Formats: sequence, structure tokens, C-alpha cells
Amino acid sequence: MDKGSWKQTLVALVVVLVSTYAEASFSCHMGDFIKAVKQVEDGDPGSEPVAVLKRLRRAAGLNDAFIQHFLGDANSGGPEINAALSVYIRKTVHHRVTEDAKEEGVVLTSDGTTVALMPVLLGIEAGLLSKTEGRYWGLHQLTLAKDLDLSFRHSSPLTPVLGPDGCWDSVTSPQVFTLLDSPSPVTTAQVNGGMDGIVLGMEAKSRRPRKLSSLLTEYYCHQLDREGLDVAPRLISRHRRENFRGLVSRPVLIRQVLKSQELMRKLVGRRLMRVSQLRPMVKEGMREFVQKYIECPPIIPRCMWGAEPYRGNPTNLSLPLSFLYIHHTHTPGKPCLTFQQCSADMRSMQRFHQEDRGWDDIGYSFVAGSDGYIYEGRGWHWRGAHTLGHNSIGYGVSFIGDYMTTLPSQHSMGLVRDKLATCAVSGGRLVANFTLQGHRQVVNTSCPGDALYNEIRGWKHFGEVKK
Repeated sequence: MDKGSWKQTLVALVVVLVSTYAEASFSCHMGDFIKAVKQVEDGDPGSEPVAVLKRLRRAAGLNDAFIQHFLGDANSGGPEINAALSVYIRKTVHHRVTEDAKEEGVVLTSDGTTVALMPVLLGIEAGLLSKTEGRYWGLHQLTLAKDLDLSFRHSSPLTPVLGPDGCWDSVTSPQVFTLLDSPSPVTTAQVNGGMDGIVLGMEAKSRRPRKLSSLLTEYYCHQLDREGLDVAPRLISRHRRENFRGLVSRPVLIRQVLKSQELMRKLVGRRLMRVSQLRPMVKEGMREFVQKYIECPPIIPRCMWGAEPYRGNPTNLSLPLSFLYIHHTHTPGKPCLTFQQCSADMRSMQRFHQEDRGWDDIGYSFVAGSDGYIYEGRGWHWRGAHTLGHNSIGYGVSFIGDYMTTLPSQHSMGLVRDKLATCAVSGGRLVANFTLQGHRQVVNTSCPGDALYNEIRGWKHFGEVKK
């Protein structure tokens, strides 16, 4: 073998070893990514967050004409990131969906949601570079608008406009994320990352954080105390949808999508689609975006909490339904405040329902944790086993925790009362004039003093069971 071949072989071996080392050292978890960011910061002490973001962008290969238009060239300034770290950063930041529905460039966060990192980092960099008060140069286009433009233009009756979500091979050491259905140009992880990019970009501009790692830690790693989200800080990932809704209106997002189309036309030197043609598509696509990601609550899919398969063949519901039945659990008796605990509670309830009760699956359609999320039980389409004699005409939703004498958090009740119910109506799963009923009415009308039951008597749509 000649000297040139030896060099090529050695380089290839080093690349393989570096890649293997990076994968063994870090998982695709936000906690590990933040550790990697800290290593980048430590490699250039005193560097500003903008400089760190530029180095991350360079390592991830995010330097196309669209990004450069707003953020400039990433291929200059600052020391190079070491090879092992560069491999890891490219894996976790450079986004793509493979032919076998594996989504790359995403990480699992501590709250159980999955986030695309590219729009998060681009959004923070855009926010830090914005100089004019009240204006954010490129923030919306870099995080969401460009991707939404692509999705809206390529939608068809045979392809989804948005989503889907997916599941990790492991929630303790995640490496591979597989989508649950055919991918659209904008997955749920990209939407999550886009929302976070806008929220954090605006926050970074006003606050000017000293370290990128500190901003990410504060946002993604906050631990709830016993009062849950009712007393939690505003700037945490569990408040993603509420924060985004408060910062970005539908007209603003529509305008930014159209601007992204115009910029792409200039950059590629040809007209992609007339604005008059694009505008109706954007408005329709935005209606679906708002319904799916603003009106609806975030829902943790079955595979993320570790559900066992349904036993037998599920019976499909005939939609729309007319009732929403509210329950709370006796066991588990305490509210769950973390993704890990809520997932364990879901598995415990499913085990009890399947093994002790002999049911095919967990009985509830959906379950509300106190961690800010709704957990998918039998879901929108499968008939549940939650309210004897009423399972085919309504959804059963339970709060995790015994609420005979106390109430769930206000945030948890709002998720069910305001978000899940609205989502069901706007999605055609519940009739607009549905009836909401408490479990005490159906299970045990002689039960003394059920606090949750008494609370929901004041909710909109509440109605008594007809005897």
C-alpha cells in the first residue's frame, strides 16, 4: 500500500473512532447537548453567546444562503471545535428525515417532548443579533416561517401538512427517533424547536444572557415543585405553547411565511409561486397549524410512556361524540410532576386495567398529569373503558391523583377544560354542544364530598346524567 493510501485509511479510521466516541459519550438528550455546549464555551473562555452559536453553526454545517442572509457567514472566527464534539453537534443539530422515517437533528427534553435544535439555535442567534427595539431580524423566517412555507406549498390530500410526532428507542439514553406516520416537511419536533427558537430569541435579545448553556438549562431543565405549573417560572419549555401564542399572532406568522417565499425567490433567482396563489394556501395551512399546535394541548404519545400493546382488536368510535367524562384516580393517589413519574403512573394504571380488571388496555381515552401534559390512553379513535354504559358515546379523561378533598392544579384543569375540549371540538371529535359530566354522577352518586366533581359542576358544558 502506498503512502497516499495509508493516509486515506488512517483518516477514515480516525473519523470512525471519533464518531463512535462521540456517540458513546453523549446521547440525543437535551441534557447531554447542554454538556456539549459547555465544552464549547470552556474551549474559548469569555466568548460571547453569539460567538458560541456561530461555532455551533459551523460545526453543524448550517451555512446556506438563506441563513447567511440573516446571520452572516459562520466559517470564520473562534477556535475550531474538536473532532469528537463536532461529530456529535452535527448529529444533533443538522436536521433531516431519512427514507425509513428516522428524524435526525432532534433531542429529547426532560419534559418528554422532542425538539429540533436547528431552529432553537438559529432563533437565539437572530435574537442576539437584532439591534432595533421591537424588531427581530430574521427570527420568524429562520425558526418557523420558511419551513411552514415549504410545507404549505407541498401539501396535498395524500400527504400531511404538519407533523407527525415520534418515539425514541430509549428515554434514558435516546439515540434514534422514529416518526409515527408519514412525514410532512414540518414535523412536530421542528414546530417545537421553532416555537422555542422564537421564545428564546426574544428573551435573549431583551436579557442578553452571559452563557448559552445557562439559558438552555433554565428553559429546558426546570424542576417543578409540589404546586406544579401554577407557580412555575414563565420561561420554561412546559409553557412553550402558551408563550408562543402570547408572542406571535396568526397574521404576523402568515406575513412572515410570505416574506420567506419572496426571499427564497430572490436567492434562487426564479419565482417559486405567485403570492396570489400562495396566500390562500398559507391561510388554510395556518388554520391547521393553529388548531394542531395552539388550540390543542401537547399530548405525549403512547410509545413515549411505554404502553403495552392493545390486547385484541380495538373498537373504533363513531365520531363526533357527544360527551366528555371527567375522572380522577384513586391509585396513583398523588399528582405526578415529571415525565418519568407520569409515565410510570400510566404504565401502572395500564397494568392494573389489563391484569387485574381483564380489560384490553388502559381504560381512559386521555390522562392529565400535573407536569403540563396530556397523556394518550386509547386516544381519539378507540372506544374506552371508563364510564360503564357510556363508553361508546363519550371520551373518558382522568386526572392523575386522588382529588376527593383537594383539586388538581389550575394549569392541569385548564388543559382539560379549555384545551383538550376545544381541540376535540375543532378537530371534529366532539360536537360543539357536547355535555361534560363528572365521574361521581355515573359511578357513585352517594359519594360524599368529591372536590373535583364539585369543581366541574361550574365548568361550561356541565350537565347532569339523565336517569
